[in-house]
Amino acid sequence: MRSALFGVPSRQPDEVNTFDYIVVGGGSTGCVVASRLSEDPAVSVLLIEEGPRDHNPYIHIPGAYYKTAQGDLLKRIHWEPMADQARDEKPTMVQARVLGGGSSVNAMIYVRGVPSDYEQWVNLGAEGWGYADVLPFFMRAEDNNRFCNGVHGVGGPLGVSDIDYIHPLTRAWLQACQQAGLPYNPDFNSGDPAGCGLYQITARNGRRSSAAVAYLNPARKRSNLRIETGTTATRVIVEKGRAVGVECVRGKRTLVYRAEQEVVLSAGAIGTPKLLMLSGIGPEDQIRRQGIDLQADLPGVGQNLQDHIEISLVYQLNGPHSYDKYKKPLWKAAAGLNYALFRGGPASSNLIEGGAFWWGDKAEMTPDIQYFMVVGAGIEEGVDAVPGGNGCTVNLGQIRPRSRGEVTLASADPTANPRVAPRYFSDPYDLDAITDGTMTALDIMAQPAIARYVAARHTPSPSLMSREHIRAFCLKDAHAALHPSGTCRMGQDEMAVVDSQLRVRGIDGLRVADASVMPTLISGNPNAVCIMIGERAADFLRLETAQRHQKDHCL
Repeated sequence: MRSALFGVPSRQPDEVNTFDYIVVGGGSTGCVVASRLSEDPAVSVLLIEEGPRDHNPYIHIPGAYYKTAQGDLLKRIHWEPMADQARDEKPTMVQARVLGGGSSVNAMIYVRGVPSDYEQWVNLGAEGWGYADVLPFFMRAEDNNRFCNGVHGVGGPLGVSDIDYIHPLTRAWLQACQQAGLPYNPDFNSGDPAGCGLYQITARNGRRSSAAVAYLNPARKRSNLRIETGTTATRVIVEKGRAVGVECVRGKRTLVYRAEQEVVLSAGAIGTPKLLMLSGIGPEDQIRRQGIDLQADLPGVGQNLQDHIEISLVYQLNGPHSYDKYKKPLWKAAAGLNYALFRGGPASSNLIEGGAFWWGDKAEMTPDIQYFMVVGAGIEEGVDAVPGGNGCTVNLGQIRPRSRGEVTLASADPTANPRVAPRYFSDPYDLDAITDGTMTALDIMAQPAIARYVAARHTPSPSLMSREHIRAFCLKDAHAALHPSGTCRMGQDEMAVVDSQLRVRGIDGLRVADASVMPTLISGNPNAVCIMIGERAADFLRLETAQRHQKDHCL
């Protein structure tokens, strides 16, 4: 049998171990699946993560988001721009490479999308994934420190909380939004997100509540759960049409882990289709081109790639009115002391406290543009700082993109990144909508409540005023919002990769549980949705285990 490892036969493994379940990918979804499955002491669970443990202290301090949004907890993947998006440098998107995945490095913003997102999933063949179906799993996961009602829960593993420290510039921006005609919204997750307001974040008592912290930490004492970090899965082992294990490398060692029951892939919308194709599962032409043995011809693997694309408007302030002042040692020390003593102050903020949902396309039923007030400049990778060092940034994204791209293999080398072609703005609708959304953002920043703090607009140039100028700016300067999804989508047609219970078509004993199964990207940050998918995946698996045990008992 030929391996996907450079298209040559596998060498003998240095170690073979057997578990009931193997979960590949210790990100937001994988942590949930592994933790929930290990609640049953009768099964053994292995969680494999290519990155390190989440020991880096910056992960756990919300205000250190500026550290986790850049640095060595991320892997960088080049993406191919369209012909009319020529850049001076090859653009990259980042993906987390640490236990907890995106939930360990992101801005912690807790957003679920809108009910119509999930009804669209059902219309596209994801039976049983309507809003009424998924809401109980959102609520099961949640431990909210403000809400307890028909759409919010308490007592779950995931801490969801208000941000205790709100910067005055955030409050000024929210007032400017209201001056521009956006109403104040106290809960973006009520089912109606329209308006401006304060985000809730995945934090508890001033510390990040990542999936690793919320789900894995309480489970670590269980003897039936094993967590392997620094371990890269190179292929799923398939025998007679069934996934029976995973081949991995750790350093120079080759390891084989056997799965008695199922393998669950939770490596994300880029990593999961790559691993499937390396395992011979995907479009036949791509797989054979790389010299890999075909296990299942699934043409939808790697297709349907969707991502939010983002615009960053950067402003120079006329004084130390943002978190940028905490870059100075004295202010940084003061914020650190406040946090160390009281778990409060600026370090307890995620730096993106306020936001809004509003319309680019007024014909849409629900808002299609999301805004983020970043109280600083140069905080996120690829976004400029400003002269003088005191700035702020307004990020905005078109949250229901119509453009579709793909992830394909660049080679059979499992250490190589795949080819990622998002094809942002291939549907001109997305560019028109985000242009209109940008015009609204510029109008908000011109309102008196915020304009009194602004010295100048840094990006885009103040000379760009007309809609056509702003449209050209959006086309050239838009960047990945780092929310890839859809590349192993649920459905019932020939391009669907998994069914409504997340089982890979044509291969027994194999499921996918991560953002790649979404038929369409939801209207906002997808981390909360990934955790919900993990809760549902674990339920599917536990139900099948119970049914199997009942059948065996009857026999």
